[in-house]
Amino acid sequence: MCQAGRMSASPKLPFHLTRDEFLAWCPDDGQRWQLLDGEPVAMAPARFGHAALQSEASRLLSNHLAARGSPCVVLTAPGVVPHFRAGVNFRVPHLGVTCTPVPPDAVFLPAPVLLVEILSPGNERDSWANVWAYTTIPSVREILVLHTREVRAELLRRQPDGNWPANSLQVTQGELVLDSLGFAGPVGALYRTAGISGTG
Repeated sequence: MCQAGRMSASPKLPFHLTRDEFLAWCPDDGQRWQLLDGEPVAMAPARFGHAALQSEASRLLSNHLAARGSPCVVLTAPGVVPHFRAGVNFRVPHLGVTCTPVPPDAVFLPAPVLLVEILSPGNERDSWANVWAYTTIPSVREILVLHTREVRAELLRRQPDGNWPANSLQVTQGELVLDSLGFAGPVGALYRTAGISGTG
């Protein structure tokens, strides 16, 4: 996702851009774009299972935060800026949560604490590259990766020393716990409307 309304549809795709150039270039063509190491990359429309999983996760997390009276907010497809190579990156997770006030005209999410990536056939390499980039954002405490071929969540949680674990925590049944939000609930609830069998 980039700042809409700056150019007309069907622009000539530039070869390499800085983040500021990317935000100025962004076409108003209804397509969502990311900047990956200086290269603008269009994001494909989500398939039903992916979109349902994204919607359900957003609803569950938002309801949880509202019930707690939390100031944190869940945003769909927010722009985030990795700490590493910040000048040539503008990544777009499927969901992001911040507990910092967000100005209405903000272009990217300030101080995200949780970022969510949804793996679909064909996007796994880019999604895992995004996960690596998210680990460089100092405010991020957890990264949740949701699979669309099966009920499976992978959770990476920043350790007390600031490092990330070598391996993700695999959750295929039972309870998913997100320390960053004080959330706990059945992992299967995320998949309620996604049409994927085997919910836990």
